[in-house]
Amino acid sequence: MSRPEEDFLSVLNSRSQEIFRRLVERYLDTGMPVGSRDLSRLLQVELSPASVRNVMADLEDLGLIAAPHTSAGRAPTQQGLRFFVDSMLEIGTINESERSQIARHIQGTAGHAQVEDVLAEASSLLSGLSHGAGVVIATKADMVLKHIEFVRLDAARAMAVLVGEDGQVENRILDLPPGYTASALTQAGNYLAHYVVGRTLSEARKVLNERRAEQRAELDELTQKLVDAGIATLSAPSGNSAPTVIVRGRANLINDTMQSDELMRMRQLFDELESKDGLLELLGDAERAQGVRIFIGSENKLFSLSGSSVILSPYKDANDRIVGVLGVIGPTRLNYARIVPVVDYTANVISSMMARKRGT
Repeated sequence: MSRPEEDFLSVLNSRSQEIFRRLVERYLDTGMPVGSRDLSRLLQVELSPASVRNVMADLEDLGLIAAPHTSAGRAPTQQGLRFFVDSMLEIGTINESERSQIARHIQGTAGHAQVEDVLAEASSLLSGLSHGAGVVIATKADMVLKHIEFVRLDAARAMAVLVGEDGQVENRILDLPPGYTASALTQAGNYLAHYVVGRTLSEARKVLNERRAEQRAELDELTQKLVDAGIATLSAPSGNSAPTVIVRGRANLINDTMQSDELMRMRQLFDELESKDGLLELLGDAERAQGVRIFIGSENKLFSLSGSSVILSPYKDANDRIVGVLGVIGPTRLNYARIVPVVDYTANVISSMMARKRGT
């Protein structure tokens, strides 16, 4: 059973904490287990390898470090990494070059592309900057309407055509009241367009329902029926509520030195991402956190089998509502201090871009 980090802070003296911190930093830098002789050279205070070994033995007894396979060195356990991340990690700042690169690529893409293309660019950027896999998980966005019209299909049916400001198009079939004329169809479409264009579907439903009493005075009975049918159409789900998943840089997580079981676990992770299993739960975690989250190994069931770490940050739409998460998947020895601010800044740039798209 894992111990709370306060327990570790209470039982580790300053020397033990320093040795543990140096060991983890060395491991994250090289990916290799760290021996007592190497560790003694890294310390600011002079300690013999024998003294370092004694402290390492205590850290191993606490479950913070372990010897992988038959190595003489030690590496942090998942519990040790969690303790390090929560209690000792010093988050860096994103450098100006990376800041400029992220802003330039995302803003350049946003000017002439749909939102999904911008998210794909963000995923590619994160992959390149982290040497891991970039991932974006997006909820089904509440469409901001640019255009709505009714197209008659036959005597009994019409199609409502909804066009979003991001270029998204949805077609929904509705039944026509008996005796409906082409002019009444046009009147109903114009009436709806007057109130819904520039609003999200949820905003459009609200304003139309608020005006229901005035509608009865302005519209004849048949047109009112079609407006009611149009409101019901706006309320209907589109049938595509599953999250969108964009993963770039998968090859960064697979190398020639992997054992067959490691390859299998990594491929299964990608399969689960594609099948969208567990993604809504991950989005829920992001909403509750309201900031950058770090999952290490088995802490999130989606990534537990692959033994990966993932750094995620939510991004928001123009209404300040969390609509997705983006981040980096990598081995547990990710450079957390460097990647956390990169992920956080990218999420902020995406949120700003979505706010601007709504305002244009």
